[in-house]
Amino acid sequence: MTKQHNIFLIGPMGAGKTSVGRYLARHLHKDFYDSDQEIEAKTGVNLTWLYDIEGMQGYRQREMEMIDELSRLNNIVLSTGGGCVETPEVRDYLRERGIVVYMQVSLKTQLNRLKSDKKRPLLQGENPKEVLIALWREREPMYEDIADYIVMTDERSVKAVCQDIMGWLE
Repeated sequence: MTKQHNIFLIGPMGAGKTSVGRYLARHLHKDFYDSDQEIEAKTGVNLTWLYDIEGMQGYRQREMEMIDELSRLNNIVLSTGGGCVETPEVRDYLRERGIVVYMQVSLKTQLNRLKSDKKRPLLQGENPKEVLIALWREREPMYEDIADYIVMTDERSVKAVCQDIMGWLE
């Protein structure tokens, strides 16, 4: 397997990784996977339930195993969960097995895109803005460390973001 056959999308929740991933896969003739959706399909339960029952540590273990499995495939686009970079093994898998695209998004855009999202366990508390700021501070260096390419998604269509990524790939 050569690194350029796989494209891995990383970044915070609300960056548009799943939408961009689907578009990229279709236009690059690759298979598309979303690691969170694959975990839900494999377990038969939603992520909120997994967080409630297994906690963050249990979820991160499942995520690591799923990303290990998916990143071994060839000719794919993989949309990852925002926190996957917290696991050192996942950072290694992504760095070694594909091209990593970091999809940046501003806090303002994140809050706007996620304001009515009830599926994300980390945002169900009193102050989602403070949660997003803390996550950004913790994860931003990890995103940047493994990224081969960085693209800003604010105020941009899926098509425009994908055109940037495809242009860079050429």
